[in-house]
Amino acid sequence: MVSADRLLAFAAMSSLLIVIPGPSVLFVIGRALAQGRRAALTTVAGNTTGAYALVVAVAFGVGAVVERSVLLFTLLKLAGAAYLVFLGVRAWRERGSLRAAFSAAGAARSGLRTFWEGFTVGVTNPKTIVFFAAVLPQFVDRGQGRVPAQMLLLGLVFNLIAVVSDMAWGLVAATARDWFARSPQRLSLVGGVGGIAMIGLGVTVAATGRKD
Repeated sequence: MVSADRLLAFAAMSSLLIVIPGPSVLFVIGRALAQGRRAALTTVAGNTTGAYALVVAVAFGVGAVVERSVLLFTLLKLAGAAYLVFLGVRAWRERGSLRAAFSAAGAARSGLRTFWEGFTVGVTNPKTIVFFAAVLPQFVDRGQGRVPAQMLLLGLVFNLIAVVSDMAWGLVAATARDWFARSPQRLSLVGGVGGIAMIGLGVTVAATGRKD
């Protein structure tokens, strides 16, 4: 299996990537501001599951195909960007109804839908796709064999670090949201800003290029 040195080196590199807010972190923050702590944590769970799906894909060779194909990479990137823009527009349009989040009706919103929205963002995150496809394989000791198992273990390390970081971002944002929620005007502002942030994030993802 993977040696302790390789695990520590990979964890260090993963941390450097994770501490820089990317699509997943910004999406969690947007969800926390718009819907609160529970939605933020559910989004983190979806994000993490989506990211680990990428690890599985890389471990069994799909990630390498995506990384080497400009067309597939672009299609995946644009799909994720379009979805973010869609969610942002919806958040903007519904910004005046965010008070429902504090009522029984608001609490009844499907947690499963929130989870799958987070999953979609996690599995289409260009930064994570490139990292797993180009960096993760470099830490595998092919001489030890069981390469897919090594990749799955390394991916688990990445996701453990990411889930702690994302939860921290989400909880901090959710705490700030509580102050905004005391006023309908502030709450509407939160919804509008969250929507604009997601739209901007989608545009940023779409504009993200690649060296080839």
